[in-house]
Amino acid sequence: MSVPVLKTERLVLCAPEKRHFEASAAMWGAAATARYTGGQPRDRQSTWFTLCRMRGMWDILGYSYWVIEDRETGTYLGEAGFSDFMRGMTPDLSEWPEAGWALVESVWSKGIATEAVQAAHDWLDKARPGQTVCIIEPENIASVRVAEKCGYGLWQTSNYKGEAVNIYRRNIRA
Repeated sequence: MSVPVLKTERLVLCAPEKRHFEASAAMWGAAATARYTGGQPRDRQSTWFTLCRMRGMWDILGYSYWVIEDRETGTYLGEAGFSDFMRGMTPDLSEWPEAGWALVESVWSKGIATEAVQAAHDWLDKARPGQTVCIIEPENIASVRVAEKCGYGLWQTSNYKGEAVNIYRRNIRA
């Protein structure tokens, strides 16, 4: 499956490619990024596997993550999209696309996450309307705001790998 390219006023959401690896490794290796994404910075191999997984899920699921680039400069800004992480948690989220996003620290609090996540949802709403979910650690107020701006509401609290997480959901009917 070819990965759709999405464009917004400031962004291009495109397929993950090898050229994104160094910038992605820098983002995922940063302690600030890791704070709300598992607590531990990712090593280069883990980041590489993430990029490959993002690309492969397009063929397997028909949706996945995009790399976010600045529309004017082509600079890597982060990643956003959907997946099925087979988390094995309660409730089982594998029934629905799970939204997620991570951005380089230099663009935090500039509306980039909301713009990218909304563009991804606009695409998914046409391609596969229905419920989507996301999990957010309770202290991650910035991501809660992004989720709420994109139509998510708190559904329930759960536990993932020994940590409390809030599960948000969003419903779009065909």
